Amino acid sequence: MGSGGSRSRSLGAGRVTPDARVERPPRVAVIGAAQASESAYVDAQALGHALAKLGAVVVCGGYGGVMEAAARGAAEAGGLTIGILRGSRGEDANPWIKVPLPTGLGEARNALVVAGAEAAVSVGGSWGTLSEIAFAKKMGLDVGTLGLPPAGDLDLPALQDPSAAAHWALERAAAFRAAG
Repeated sequence: MGSGGSRSRSLGAGRVTPDARVERPPRVAVIGAAQASESAYVDAQALGHALAKLGAVVVCGGYGGVMEAAARGAAEAGGLTIGILRGSRGEDANPWIKVPLPTGLGEARNALVVAGAEAAVSVGGSWGTLSEIAFAKKMGLDVGTLGLPPAGDLDLPALQDPSAAAHWALERAAAFRAAG
């Protein structure tokens, strides 16, 4: 098989010339409960939509509730959605997930949800959301809350509405990326 159709040029040892790079969009984790209240669902859907319109990839746990709402909003706006699944079957993802990534790790996959992002926004939530917040903070990610946070006294910024949350998340993602 020949190499005549390749546009990127390898410099050896895995290095690629600068003209072969692609611009990667910001990645924002939207975290929250699988059983969402109506207001959390509405907020998460609007947040996903706003993030997609701003060019961000929405990363979530890939199942129902807040995860479904954020993915739905992003998908309806033409955005890319990634679901980090606790199980080993991609077909178990909600229908709004474009890229399901089954892990087979159970709840331990929560670390991967935030590790795959550059900022995170919590929309309500419960124990799993708290673990994602803890992992995100330990990894140096900024985390904001939209709606009622899953616990008080976490010293996280309270974001006013989905649009403000989307803009805040992209600002924090850019700062995370710039910090290296």
